[in-house]
Amino acid sequence: MGVSANNGSIRFLYGTVPGRWLLRLIMKTRADRLAVRFLWSASSRPMVGSYVRKHDLPLTREQYRSFRSFRDFFARVRPDVVIDREGSHLISPCDGYLSVFPIREGSSFAIKSSYYRIEDLLQDAELAKNYEGGDCLIFRLCASDYHHYCYIDDCYQGQNHYIPGALHSVQPLACEKFPVYTLNRRSWCLMTTEHFGPVVQTEIGALIVGGIANERENARVRRGSEKGHFELSGSTIVLLFEPGRIALLPELAPLLADGQEVRVLQGMQIGTVKEEQMAC
Repeated sequence: MGVSANNGSIRFLYGTVPGRWLLRLIMKTRADRLAVRFLWSASSRPMVGSYVRKHDLPLTREQYRSFRSFRDFFARVRPDVVIDREGSHLISPCDGYLSVFPIREGSSFAIKSSYYRIEDLLQDAELAKNYEGGDCLIFRLCASDYHHYCYIDDCYQGQNHYIPGALHSVQPLACEKFPVYTLNRRSWCLMTTEHFGPVVQTEIGALIVGGIANERENARVRRGSEKGHFELSGSTIVLLFEPGRIALLPELAPLLADGQEVRVLQGMQIGTVKEEQMAC
C-alpha cells in the first residue's frame, strides 16, 4: 500500500549535482511564471492526451473535448467521491498517500533526515505550542490524483494565512534533500471542528507551479464540502491535531509505522475520535 518511487526528472534535479544546479536556476529565474501561462493556454491542450496515457487515467472522449487547456484538465472534479458522514470518523480530505508523524517536544516532527518545527511551518509560535505531543498527518497528492480537497468535519474555518515560498517537489527524494514543507509556498487555517477540536490544515504547493485556491474563510462549513483545490502540480496537505484527539484505524496504524505511506481516497475513514474524547 506504500509508495516510494521518484520519477526520473526528480531523481535528476535532486539527486545529481547538475540537476541541483539546474533546479537553482529554475527557482532563480522564476520559470514557473512561464509554465503557468502556457498551461493555462489552449496551446497546452495536446498535453492532456499524453498525460492521460502515461498515468492510465479514466477519461472519455467527451470529457477530453470539454477541456480548453491542461489547467482545465488538471482541475477536474472526481465524479465518484463518497464521504463517510459518521461524525466520530476521521476522514481523508483528499486522494493521495498518507503518512503520520508524532509531534515531539519543541513542536517538531521528523521525516527521514529532515526535521520540521510547527512554528516554521505556520510562522506562528503561540499556535504551534498547542500541538506539542499531538499528531501530524501528511497527505501527498501525486500528479495523477484529483486535486480537490474537502473539510474533514463540521467546523468553523478561520482566516486563510498565505505564506509565499519556493516550489520544490514533494516527492520523497526532495524531502530528503530539503525541508520542503517549510520552504514551499503554502496556506494554512485554523478549523474549530465539532469532533476533533482545533485542527490546523495547511496546503503546500509543489514543483514547479503550485497554485492554491481556497474558496472561503471565516465561515461555518460542513463535513465533505469542498474546501479548495490545487492547480497544475502534485501537492501536499498537512493536518495538525492536538494531543489525544484522534486514533488511527487499527488496520492502518501498523502500515503507517516508521513514516510509511498508505494510499487513501477523499472522504474515506482513516481514524476515529479517541475514546477518552468521546467520553467527555
